[in-house]
Parts: sequence; structure tokens; C-alpha cells
Amino acid sequence: MPLVLPPSVLGFYLLLAFSPSSGIGSFLIDHGIRLAFSFEGLVIGSVLFSLPFMVHPIQAALSQVPLSIIEASYTLGKSPLITALRVVFPSIRHGLISGIVLAFAHTVGEFGVILMIGGNIPGETRVASIAIYDEVESLNYAMAHQYALTLFVVTFVILLLVYTLNKKSLGRIR
Repeated sequence: MPLVLPPSVLGFYLLLAFSPSSGIGSFLIDHGIRLAFSFEGLVIGSVLFSLPFMVHPIQAALSQVPLSIIEASYTLGKSPLITALRVVFPSIRHGLISGIVLAFAHTVGEFGVILMIGGNIPGETRVASIAIYDEVESLNYAMAHQYALTLFVVTFVILLLVYTLNKKSLGRIR
């Protein structure tokens, strides 16, 4: 469902669910957990929003794993856990990496879910994409540029690192 919902709609309904007046929110608050307007709530909202972008490549990779190698592992007496760790996960590594990269790229620029669930609380829930927007709104383009450049460099370095690690692992397989 998060794949077809606008981010602000998902964020609004998560905010309602996390609020003290809802059943879920009051239960969480009774147990000392506050998700509305908190960093933890942002993380949960971002995961829910970006999860489909991670699941699709993993699902595609899983569909390519031959059932025969899984059955061979079981025939050799390996447990489901060992089969998953030594057969399935290595086989879907590239789908997993693709999913992580897509979810990360999707989350970095996310805006609607973040604003709805976390607001714009400096030092607690303000994220780079919202800081850039705030600076542009204030016509402070120099600061917006600094935030944007920092976000660009961090994202580029992470993606380059993932690409390099992926390429090295492909080289070992061949």
C-alpha cells in the first residue's frame, strides 16, 4: 500500500495511529514509547514508506534461486537456517544490495512522511531534505547549497561504496 499512497497521506495516517488519542498511540505511551514527533517515529514511517522499494528487488532475486540448490542443501542434512545463510542469501545478494540502495535513495529525499510524523523540530526530527527546503523558503540559497551538497556527497559516497563492494563480490564469483 505505501507504494501507491502519497507520502503525506501515509504520514497523516501514521501520525493518527501514533497519537495519544488512538488505541495504538495510547498503548505505546502507556509503555513509555512516544512515536509522534520523535526520531523513532520518523524511522518507522520511513521504513514503511520505503519498504516496497526494498522488497521488489529481493522478491525478484528470490524467484531466480533454483529450488534444486535449496533441496540439495536439505538433502545434505543442512537446517533451514544454514540453508538460508549459506545458499539463499548469497544467491540473492545482488537483489538485496539493489533493494537497500533503492530504499536508501528513496528515503534520503523523503519529505511528506517526515513532516507529518516528525514535524520540523531542530535537533530532533529535522532531516536534510527539510533543512534544504527551509533554507530555500528563507531565500538563504548559500545554506541550502551547503545542505544539498553535503547530502549529495554523502549519498554519492555511499552509493559508490555499495557499487564497489558489489563489483568486488561479482569478481570473486567469476
